[in-house]
Amino acid sequence: MTDPHPHADRFTVAHPEWAANATIYEVNLRNYTPEGTFRAFEAHLPRLAKMGVVIVWLMPIHPIGAVGRKGLLGSPYAVQDYFGVNPEFGTLDDLKHLVQTAHDLGLKVILDWVANHTSRDNALLDQHPDWYQHDAVGALVPPVADWTDVVALDYQNRELRTYMTEALCYWVHQADLDGYRCDVAGLVPTDFWDEARPALEALKPVFMLAEWDELYPSGGLTWEEFNSDTHLLERAFDMSFGLRLHYLLDHIAEGKNPLADLDEYLAAEREKYPPSVYLMHFTSNHDVNSWDGTEYERLGPL
Repeated sequence: MTDPHPHADRFTVAHPEWAANATIYEVNLRNYTPEGTFRAFEAHLPRLAKMGVVIVWLMPIHPIGAVGRKGLLGSPYAVQDYFGVNPEFGTLDDLKHLVQTAHDLGLKVILDWVANHTSRDNALLDQHPDWYQHDAVGALVPPVADWTDVVALDYQNRELRTYMTEALCYWVHQADLDGYRCDVAGLVPTDFWDEARPALEALKPVFMLAEWDELYPSGGLTWEEFNSDTHLLERAFDMSFGLRLHYLLDHIAEGKNPLADLDEYLAAEREKYPPSVYLMHFTSNHDVNSWDGTEYERLGPL
């Protein structure tokens, strides 16, 4: 049967079979167990498999920058070394063991990837200062004004693109990861992701989740600033965030919007995308939990 959507032929990503209707479970290793390690979390994998989880999404596992660090521990999204493992979590071998155990249970594991920016003490700053964005007076710039612990990379540089693709491939090759959740994916040029996906697919079938929503502002941007036509889901990503639906459900729970507004949202989704496209409809994640409250606070008791 031919897809009736007028632009269906643009969306060429071949989803892994196991990704269809898969439940995604985000894991903050730092807080998940008292130990905060790969090995301690690994013990919970059988329980997650019994719950029906299919994809385990690990928040960033890299060393965290110290310069400009926010809070005592810092943000895991301030990456100091793309090829390193945060020693607080364990070792590369510990990560490999976790992934293998997950695979033995029928689970898949994706890693949170921060391609848009690095910590202010990432070695790349000294080695390749031209890989970073600078303002009119030559100063490094954060990707968003209050993200003061990180600085933005410049994807006009071909060497940076090669490096970042190699880093993405490294973890799939070394740890047998099954894909990535890509932080603020829409702030990185789409053609980079279009180039990176085939390199990953050459290693194994992967699942790529974009932290972006073309139907709602993402990445700390306003309606006027954000790009609603990134084309991320055409050739690079299997799925993007359903932020608009997420906040609509919050507003319905608060009595601010009628339930009938769901029909308006679904119509917008159908107009934008063919049925083959995946949008992640979610109850919570680390950002929502930090800034908006838990699912129980936002949506009420079960």
